[in-house]
Amino acid sequence: MSAEDRARQAVTPELIDAFARDGAVCLRQLLTPAEVQRLREGIDANLARPSPRAKVASRPDDPGFFIEDFCCWPENPAYRDVIFGSALAAAAGRLTGSSRIRLYHDHMLIKEPGTRAPTPWHQDQPYYNVEGTQNVSFWIPVDPVRRHSTLEFVAGSHRGPWLMPRSFMDHQAKWFPEGSLQEMPDIEATRDQRTILGWALEPGDVVAFHMLALHASGGVDSDRRRRVFSLRVLGDDMEHAPRAWVTSPPFPGLADRLPAGAPMDDPLFPVLWERAG
Repeated sequence: MSAEDRARQAVTPELIDAFARDGAVCLRQLLTPAEVQRLREGIDANLARPSPRAKVASRPDDPGFFIEDFCCWPENPAYRDVIFGSALAAAAGRLTGSSRIRLYHDHMLIKEPGTRAPTPWHQDQPYYNVEGTQNVSFWIPVDPVRRHSTLEFVAGSHRGPWLMPRSFMDHQAKWFPEGSLQEMPDIEATRDQRTILGWALEPGDVVAFHMLALHASGGVDSDRRRRVFSLRVLGDDMEHAPRAWVTSPPFPGLADRLPAGAPMDDPLFPVLWERAG
């Protein structure tokens, strides 16, 4: 089955509607076993040789270990095979209604067994140097994920507002000036007042979510490793939004090439998919 056919099969009209309504959906078995295995190989190679952008996101007293890395696809052939050869980009085209999908960046997230460090509630887009509404982040575990360790979402939160992004470890406002954006509400204290989405996942399943969707995840059990590959892609209306601060991830020199409001037409962001016809 072609990548286009796999995307058409996985991304049903009902899921397209759910993505627009909720900002997050689960695409069951979008990736093939061979693609999942290729991602495992890429993640393990990335872990063995992290880039200078890698960050440890767990504290020294955590019995586990949480590490992230970004923008490794140029040096990682396994990542490239899946980014350019799988149904992910075609699925993003269907979810966003875009005619063209560009790569934004890749993001590796590994929580070793017993990691207590949660990923706090946040939106991704305020950390980035892009604006627009047609975008998808794919969260792709290559290990089984139990429901209590999965990524959770506040349904409908992708419609805004933008909330203050803070550093996860020390809660500092490093991206927008203090007071310039609304603060994050206490999601955990108001869970019963919200629709919280989340799915137990098997390798091959993919969670697709909007970059403004509020999301978080817990730690992992002592018997379970959680290796995740995340892919961020851009649809038709996404534009460059240069910041006066270092974004996460950073794109050094990009502001010298692309003015504010320009399409993300740069070799850093290759086209992955275009609608036929």
